[in-house]
Amino acid sequence: MLNPYIEATELREMILKREVKLREVAEFFVARAEKLNGKLGAFMTLTPERAFADAERLEKIPDSERRRYLMFGVPYSIKDLNWTKDIRTTMGSKNFEHFMAPADDEVVVRMRSHGGILVGKTATPELGARPTTEGGLCPPARNPWNLERTAGGSSGGAGSALAAGLGALAQGSDGGGSIRIPAACCGVVGLKPARGRVTAAPVAGEAWAGFATTGPMARTVRDVAAFMDVMAGHVEGDPYWAPDPVCSFRAAVEIAPRNLKIALLPRSAITRGDPESEAATEAAGKVFEAMGHHVEPVKVDPGAMLRDVCMKLIAAGVGSVPVPKPELMDPVVRELWEAGRKISASEYILTVTQMHNTARQVVQALGAYDAIISPTLARPAVKLGTLPSRPERYLEELPEWIPYTFPFNATGQPGFSLPNGHNQAGLPIGLQIVGRQADEVTIIGLARQFEQARPWKDKHPPLE
Repeated sequence: MLNPYIEATELREMILKREVKLREVAEFFVARAEKLNGKLGAFMTLTPERAFADAERLEKIPDSERRRYLMFGVPYSIKDLNWTKDIRTTMGSKNFEHFMAPADDEVVVRMRSHGGILVGKTATPELGARPTTEGGLCPPARNPWNLERTAGGSSGGAGSALAAGLGALAQGSDGGGSIRIPAACCGVVGLKPARGRVTAAPVAGEAWAGFATTGPMARTVRDVAAFMDVMAGHVEGDPYWAPDPVCSFRAAVEIAPRNLKIALLPRSAITRGDPESEAATEAAGKVFEAMGHHVEPVKVDPGAMLRDVCMKLIAAGVGSVPVPKPELMDPVVRELWEAGRKISASEYILTVTQMHNTARQVVQALGAYDAIISPTLARPAVKLGTLPSRPERYLEELPEWIPYTFPFNATGQPGFSLPNGHNQAGLPIGLQIVGRQADEVTIIGLARQFEQARPWKDKHPPLE
């Protein structure tokens, strides 16, 4: 019997050596998803027929060609914000419950082309507009470590599915922390790539003034790095192009950084914080120092510097979606959507300029450091139904929980969330590692060092 928590890279090797059959992989993970999804709400749409068709298609590929497929036989998921031509894309909204996209996203094409087995499309809050996955068309995505808690958002279904072993890889997207938040809540690994690293074609050139990007989620750094190699790359005409990395992201896992200068962010002025999360981050800093890196506390507070412009731009981005029947919207998202609709074009352009200028100040203030560390979240996973306390307080309460994630959407820097232990209540704590602009390679190596020093591979939620 397969191990549901097997690494994607290990499973791929087993399949390539014919130690396990492709059809067996598809049947195992489809059955597991069907068994547990009612409890977790991880998937909006399960795709068993597609999974079996993927397995049958891959079986016809000759042995001599299989190794060039980086996801060969690996079960994965797609977030329900991303276009899939033959599977509905609801965007978590009752307004788009039956929407069939005219084409696949380019990243969707890449995942299929690299030999993955699609298990389904994961739950997301309406329009990806909340840091918890609840309130819209999709089921609430529950945290496998505590079913009363959120799996995070907006890639909450992806985080829940990974933590519960419903697949080995999950595609997420991040417009303010939406990969890193669920990774932290669920105790998995998520990487927000650098701006311009992954194309948004054909749906958009940019999203939310360059805030948002697609990225990989998995249970180990090695799997995230391999998935990054599948996703990465621009399309001619994209507005942003990240420069090619110095090596493949898979190779970066094997490159141990030495003598890095690492900045430790202070508690942000816009949050009340959480002593356990902050203590865990300080302990992580000691781990890096033991490796020979230099960790230095700084006074720069990117969250406080960027809160107002970022919240306005997020509202504008959500407000730009043409929603035919606002009365069907989640009240929380409708509040945000209506706030965005009130922003004039001239005000929006001014806000984008302010964001870019302030982001430049943040990057320059931290420019002496090779990497930055902080808690991923101000505190671990909140209870479902509690954020916000009421819809009209959403823009006030949102940044207080995610003060360390959204600033690096503004700057465009790559950022990891890694498991960093559990609090006394048994909830995962996330560590965020942010790299220099366009430098995923260094932080992949640094993340791998931390993973080896503080392994989490065999720690799973008590689901069964």
